[in-house]
Amino acid sequence: MNKYKPRIADKLLKKKLEGIGAVLIEGPKWCGKTTTAEQQAKSIVYMDDTEEGTNWQELASINPKGVLTGETPRLIDEWQTSPKLWDAVRYEVDHRDDEGQFILTGSAVPVDDSNMKHSGTGRFSWLTMRPMSLWESGESNGKVSLKELFTSPSQLFAENKLTLEDIAYLICRGGWPRATLQKKDVALGRAFDYIDAVVKKDISRVDGVKRDPERTKRILRSYARHQGSQVPISTIANDIRTNDITSTDDKTVYAYIAALKKIFVIEDMEAWNPNLRSKTAIRTSDNRYFVDPSIATAALGLGPNDLINDLKTFGLLFETLCVRDLRIFADAIDGQVYHYRDKNGLECDTVVHLRNGAFGLIEIKLGGEKLISEGVEALNNLSDKIDTIRMKEPSFKMVLTAVGKFAYRREDGIYIVPIGCLKD
Repeated sequence: MNKYKPRIADKLLKKKLEGIGAVLIEGPKWCGKTTTAEQQAKSIVYMDDTEEGTNWQELASINPKGVLTGETPRLIDEWQTSPKLWDAVRYEVDHRDDEGQFILTGSAVPVDDSNMKHSGTGRFSWLTMRPMSLWESGESNGKVSLKELFTSPSQLFAENKLTLEDIAYLICRGGWPRATLQKKDVALGRAFDYIDAVVKKDISRVDGVKRDPERTKRILRSYARHQGSQVPISTIANDIRTNDITSTDDKTVYAYIAALKKIFVIEDMEAWNPNLRSKTAIRTSDNRYFVDPSIATAALGLGPNDLINDLKTFGLLFETLCVRDLRIFADAIDGQVYHYRDKNGLECDTVVHLRNGAFGLIEIKLGGEKLISEGVEALNNLSDKIDTIRMKEPSFKMVLTAVGKFAYRREDGIYIVPIGCLKD
């Protein structure tokens, strides 16, 4: 089972290697960082290899340059096991004075960065990888391009093949590359395996602090229930306190969440702060998200049928799936994904904002006329508040749905697009 499915990150990595000496690929375990890097590397060092990893780590502590000697681009996989390599790579990039020398991959930040004396500015470029989008895994037909929506096409049409049952399965399976090649019943187990690895080993290995597996599970479960919300740490602490035999204060929960962020399990979303006509107070708290929706379903012990029977939970976790895909697509077009909410309760699920100042407003709904109408109303209400003298008008407004026969442009210019039709 060695079939490689092309990733959006392939083009991003190639472009970065053409312009800078070293590229650091970060992201959660199992998301495909190493395999993607291997497609362009000319020589490889596996720092955590069962047989050779210890030897490489010892060499890195004694003679880091020895690890870096080889045909370029040279891949150093799981580099964070030997943080001294950071400055060694920086030094080599400076003295070789050439692009595309090194690719570093890491599924965690270094435990100890005290020996990392340089930030890497001008020598390193960062590339974030996540589990696969539906376009990369082959479930989306890709008939609608997020990039092309920024040119506000007057005509848009595509047919969607994904059903509600399909979306429920894809949420629970997640975008783990290995899972996309497996039978459905087998693939659904990958997210549970991932949770087990996180709670039993990874959350403690990240910084050498021993953490309780059961407490980690409770925090993950609470985080799953609050996907897409702005709940404070105190709410999560209160959520788990009743079932925790030892005292769990806010500081402890914060430390666990910080560790989960270091291993890229959690990826919260920043608030968007536009120029508005009125002085409406904008809520600036981050929205809570996992890097993949399957982490949430596994933490809650849910399967596809559970989502079908609980549409409220289904809707929340569908939002997490859409956020994952939009983040992947936004990276490809020099954009970032934000959320909006003000003191009056006006919300916009996601805002894709490009470096050039262009932005698109997106509401995420399962589908159906009523929910789509609610999404359209929210988009128009926010659009009406934006001060277009001080910033651009939205390039597009879109309701992103789970189901629906077609992707199309309404008479008022708003796009209705099923996630099964979207690509970068």
